[in-house]
Amino acid sequence: MALSNLQAFSDELAAMVAHVAKSVVRVEARHRIAGTGIVWTSEGAIVTADHVVERDENIRVVVDGTTYEAELAGRDPATDLALIKIKATNLIPAQIADAKSLKQGNLVFAMGRPWGDEAIVSAGIVSALGRFGRSNGWGSFKEGLIHSDVTLYPGFSGGPLADVSGRVVGLNSSVLGRDLSLAIPSETVARIAEQLLSKGRIERGYLGVGVQKISLQQSLTRKLNLTQETGIMILQVEPGGPAEKAGLLTGDILVGLNGSTIARVRELNRWLANETGGRKVNARVIRGGELQEFPVTIGMR
Repeated sequence: MALSNLQAFSDELAAMVAHVAKSVVRVEARHRIAGTGIVWTSEGAIVTADHVVERDENIRVVVDGTTYEAELAGRDPATDLALIKIKATNLIPAQIADAKSLKQGNLVFAMGRPWGDEAIVSAGIVSALGRFGRSNGWGSFKEGLIHSDVTLYPGFSGGPLADVSGRVVGLNSSVLGRDLSLAIPSETVARIAEQLLSKGRIERGYLGVGVQKISLQQSLTRKLNLTQETGIMILQVEPGGPAEKAGLLTGDILVGLNGSTIARVRELNRWLANETGGRKVNARVIRGGELQEFPVTIGMR
């Protein structure tokens, strides 16, 4: 690449960073170093990492040198996301891109504003998609994380992971994986932020069962004409819960919900995470070596 082209590329990247920085704010909501937030709406909604907001009161947000008192609109510890609001208008919301468009090797940028008015930036590439996260406490959520080799400096949590077009593809979090640079994908951020904006809390569907993945015998899958190699066995049924009311029993093997294959625990968790409760669906289970279907009304919690 000619030096002139390299300089032009460098200048374009600098312009992109300056553009993204307009939507990056400092969040002062904990005793140690401040965290970062992303302007979500022009009317003052800010998304950040849940662990950045250690207190429910005395939250401050610094936007372009101006300090605002903020209120906590809602939080979701399960995804390490929180939404705070300030009384401001004409803010510049971040441009959001679908993280599903990312590929290994794509160039990405992490940005934070923890120390002062100037934004800090680091660059790297996408290392892997959906393979990293804590083994305990985060359920199937870890499956969707973005792993890159950007440097997450102290206070970068809650800030954006952006692509070379200046669009936010994820929200950085330092607590999701030890010594790993991980980001929550934009589609998760958008889904949680919109629910927190409208309801102030996250409502998730549940069945009221304890389960574990098991392997299915080939002879059984051939007999039942199943393509999956695993299902999830019901180990516990919550008294009075949706599963018990539907007639599901300990020992049943769940293999599908409303036409969706359920072969792993994370698939069940992901399916329920998209349910808000109250909907009647068909649970497909193996009982006594035969397939049976049970109508289940998904609960909410």
